[in-house]
Amino acid sequence: MSETQEITVRLLPDGTVQVDVQGVKGKRCLELTRPLEERLGNDVAERSFTSEYDEIERQEDLRQRGTL
Repeated sequence: MSETQEITVRLLPDGTVQVDVQGVKGKRCLELTRPLEERLGNDVAERSFTSEYDEIERQEDLRQRGTL
């Protein structure tokens, strides 16, 4: 059973665009938002990651170390 994936885009009163990605693990969220960022001029002021991003990164790190 697959988890629901969702991208929410908000245009804030000051003109800032906020993009939230849910249900996507690891670096895939960056791949999904890249086309949108390019259309908006690649001017990323701030980027933060959810625990979903870190979850897959830790698993990949453990595989590389041979502990998973």
